[in-house]
Amino acid sequence: MIEQPTYARFGFTDEEWGLLVGLPQSVLTAASAAESDGTRRTMAESAAGLDTISAGRESGSPLVAAVAAEMVSRVGDPEAGEELPVIAPSDPQALIDDVLGRAQAATLLLADRVDEGAAGAYRHWLVEIAENVVTAASTGGILGIGGDVVSDSERRFRDRLSQVLND
Repeated sequence: MIEQPTYARFGFTDEEWGLLVGLPQSVLTAASAAESDGTRRTMAESAAGLDTISAGRESGSPLVAAVAAEMVSRVGDPEAGEELPVIAPSDPQALIDDVLGRAQAATLLLADRVDEGAAGAYRHWLVEIAENVVTAASTGGILGIGGDVVSDSERRFRDRLSQVLND
């Protein structure tokens, strides 16, 4: 007997599953791109986001755990010392707008396919990823002293994401 793909067990098509699995990394990248922080801070943000994605494997939500496991298998496991490449988009605002649009599509998809508990857990996890990324490194200051933990543009992205996801 052929084993059913993970996405089919949840009632999604391959394309829909791709949206759900790709969105956590996209949220990480958009949250990091919301403020140009320099390489060291961007690396810290990326590490915090990947840690949050990886931690999703331990979620009480089977959907979040499955998406996180798939995501980690694709991009690497921080517990094994693997790191995401730092992505510096050429047009951060276009990336942010695209991610927010895909987050809206995911919200509608989840509302149609899974119960509110599973949908809410997934949406909350995405906001948690954004929150951990934007708070991973302060912006501004001198030699790591001072500055804002969360810049206005980072806060704006996180809040817009939360609003789009109804979280």
